[in-house]
Amino acid sequence: MHNGSCCLLQGDPISQVMPPMLILFFVLGALGNGIALCGFCFYMKTWKPSTIYLFNLAVADFLLMVCLPFRTDYYRRGRQWAFEDIPCRVVLFMLAMNRAGSIVFLTVVAVDRYFKVVHPYHMVNAISNRTAAGIVCALWTMVILGTLYLLTESHLCRQEDTVSCESFIMESANGWHDIMFQLEFFLPLGIILFCSFKIVWSLRQRQQLARQARMRKATRFIMVVAAVFITCYLPSVSARLYFLCTVPSSVCDPSVHVALHVTLSFTYMNSMLDPLVYYFSSPSFPKFYTKLKIRSLRPKRPGRSKTQRQEEMPISNLCPRSCASLASSLQSQQGASWDLQRR
Repeated sequence: MHNGSCCLLQGDPISQVMPPMLILFFVLGALGNGIALCGFCFYMKTWKPSTIYLFNLAVADFLLMVCLPFRTDYYRRGRQWAFEDIPCRVVLFMLAMNRAGSIVFLTVVAVDRYFKVVHPYHMVNAISNRTAAGIVCALWTMVILGTLYLLTESHLCRQEDTVSCESFIMESANGWHDIMFQLEFFLPLGIILFCSFKIVWSLRQRQQLARQARMRKATRFIMVVAAVFITCYLPSVSARLYFLCTVPSSVCDPSVHVALHVTLSFTYMNSMLDPLVYYFSSPSFPKFYTKLKIRSLRPKRPGRSKTQRQEEMPISNLCPRSCASLASSLQSQQGASWDLQRR
């Protein structure tokens, strides 16, 4: 990125707004996805293709959360990048790659639920875990190749004493980056909305009482997927489209500049909200979260010494043999006293 190709506005509120927001997203997102990964690795007994898709969604979200401290530091310094060119490229690549991965696997989860509900006897529902793993590898390869261009050029902009690190420039369209940014939203949006409509329509056609609970669960799940996707990605896409449609009048416009940065942070919020998708995806996750909640709320007893615990234990547990001998001696003494009374 050449000098002068990025806007450095003085006194803009981005440096005050972004750090608290990103810290909140990082804490809640890392905690939620970390717990979800523990649930997948240690609690999930049987794995299915849908489980593999959700696991990779959690991996993408967690890796994106790992990059947020670098962006938080960047905004906290007034958008002054404190590292070199290579770390800037790697961080922007990781953010874009895992954001795209999160979108892709969120879409795959919606498509998987569509086939299970609308076409329950389709051959897609009978694929093996190995096939699902192959699909996942192909999707990751596609995502990496689609965002690899961020590693091939510098994104640093030096103006006076300020060095910024941005994937978007606020001077003109960004070519392939803008194409990918729009394509990553509108294509999955169409697929998710189609799956949502077909699932709700198909379930409403089935009037059996036995399937009403299933209908409510499936409807809630697909609605959560659609709501999370639209809430997190629509604002940034709208802000960028407005900029592209109003160039050159909006070049370095402070309000457009702030809007793009703030709405871009909403895309990171997706990784914080995706644990809701896991919660509604399977009965195993509500049970897992309830189990964790019970363990965290269970009061811890203060530590006690062995002598104290032994004193509180029943005598029969401490010395069963001595108690048995004592009981037998007492019985013999009582028998002797009865004999003396009879005499």
